[in-house]
Amino acid sequence: MADDGLDNYVLDTVDRRIIKELVADGRVSIRALATKANISRAHAYVRIERLQNAGIIEGFTARISHERAGLGASAFVALSIRQDSWRGISEQLRTLPFVDHFSLLGGAFDVLVLVRAPDNAGLRNLVLERLQGLDGVRSTTTWLIFEEANGPGPTWIDEQTT
Repeated sequence: MADDGLDNYVLDTVDRRIIKELVADGRVSIRALATKANISRAHAYVRIERLQNAGIIEGFTARISHERAGLGASAFVALSIRQDSWRGISEQLRTLPFVDHFSLLGGAFDVLVLVRAPDNAGLRNLVLERLQGLDGVRSTTTWLIFEEANGPGPTWIDEQTT
């Protein structure tokens, strides 16, 4: 890979303003984004492209109401796994239905999985049959999610200095 100078990219005030606006509304027009960031539209395009090339902006997504989308049963499932099984387990987790997110952890548990299923029967099947059946999983612990709320967004953006 050519040295494009983006491996050690440091965010400045304008970058943080752009990121904050995109997190609030990923569909904001370039014109509105430029106005909010107090830069020209051409500069906004250049900045977004630079942030993407640096790997800081990885993509643009939609926030989903999981319950309205038919995924009314959610849980965090902690996995204790064999030491040598992370790669295989992560590959398998990518293929399982209803797995929303997963992370390798350091601590009492090895992997934390966020699952969203249509109902308790689907959740039960996913945890007791599919997750516990993965090669390398020693045990699972499940926490049902009764209610969720979004945080304030990336507050670190406002706190950094240039």
